Amino acid sequence: MERLQALRGMVDLLPPQTMVWQQVEAQARQHFQHAGVGEIRTPLLEATALFARGIGEATDVVGKEMYSFQDRGRRSCTMRPEGTASVVRASIQHGLLSQGPQRLWYMGPMFRYERPQAGRQRQFHQIGLELLGVADERSDVDAIALAWDLLADLGVQGLQLQINTLGTPEDRRCYREQLVGWLEQRAHELDPDSRRRLGSNPLRILDSKNQATQHLLSGAPQLLETLGKGSRERFDRVCQLLQALDIPFVLQPRLVRGLDYYTHTAFEITCDQLGAQATVCGGGRYDGLAAMLGGPPTAGMGWAMGVERLVLLLAQQVKASPPQVVVLNRGDTAQVSALVLTRQLRRANLHVELDLSGAAFARQFKRADRTGGGLAVIIGEQEAQVGVVKLKWLHQTPQQRGSGLAMGEEWTVPAAEASGTVGRLLNGEPRAQSQAEPTPV
Repeated sequence: MERLQALRGMVDLLPPQTMVWQQVEAQARQHFQHAGVGEIRTPLLEATALFARGIGEATDVVGKEMYSFQDRGRRSCTMRPEGTASVVRASIQHGLLSQGPQRLWYMGPMFRYERPQAGRQRQFHQIGLELLGVADERSDVDAIALAWDLLADLGVQGLQLQINTLGTPEDRRCYREQLVGWLEQRAHELDPDSRRRLGSNPLRILDSKNQATQHLLSGAPQLLETLGKGSRERFDRVCQLLQALDIPFVLQPRLVRGLDYYTHTAFEITCDQLGAQATVCGGGRYDGLAAMLGGPPTAGMGWAMGVERLVLLLAQQVKASPPQVVVLNRGDTAQVSALVLTRQLRRANLHVELDLSGAAFARQFKRADRTGGGLAVIIGEQEAQVGVVKLKWLHQTPQQRGSGLAMGEEWTVPAAEASGTVGRLLNGEPRAQSQAEPTPV
């Protein structure tokens, strides 16, 4: 029988990886809580029209990468390829935009049919921020600062903020005419993908990964040169505020992002430790998106981080925490006693590992030592029958050396008192001197 495997681009997360994911998720949740940002959760499955209208039918995401199908009601449905359109749709549907500015964040899987590579899968995960209902340029900088500080708190090194402005739709229309005219004269020098985009989405040519095309674009007109006065002043103010926050940035005039809904500020945060997949966070302003989706005109600013890329960066920094207690046991009665005590210790909020092998104690001790566990609780058949357990340090912290139980020494205590005694030893408290040490009979 053929062995079944995960689909290409769909990755299983095993315990060593999920530890890193949990750290990223916990840090993000705490970060947003401190910033007064509320969590929103939207469905994985949406109407295809949401993304076709919001992202843009000429984009690669809509044109080539979406997982779309018809359901039994013959409705076209799509596994969400990004989070912003869903958050804005939910905000419109539930009347959030009429309740004042909204500060929202999300976390979850997205789906795009593209070539899998390191840090990029067909099911991938994003952490995202959306600030709705605030048009002031300070919200642009607030959003960027939240991303920058979260990455710094996670310990990501080698960060660079690249920033650009896309201006207003009018600015872009003017620039598009200039760019298309310039590119049409040089169409024979473009790569095939860029020639295809020339008629449908020419601004995306600026983001081409083809080196020859990038070299050609070094002489192309720049959007900054066609900005209206208001757009230019707004972008200058954004740059000034970033400087006030001591967030270094690099002007990247060919940064346009991949979705049609962006206006004014666009940015990416890259990391020098990821090679070709250098971008760990990207986003920008999207003041027209809510109206495109049938809602009231609403300013918007947001970003998304790729969790897989963060995990690649942080995997070497996160190590499994060893158990505080390892419960070793052998014998029918001892196994029951060990199960009862393990539950008591776990309910006391201790990290406890129970050996279920039934192997000889010598083998159990070898395994326990490899875990890096702190205190061993030993229950053999004789101990279980007289109601005692034995305690022995496997590894000690400096604080625990004052407990009065030295490394290698075994101490026998009543089973009824084992949970409290274990807690005191782990806290470095001295064992009770008045307590008589029971002796098995």
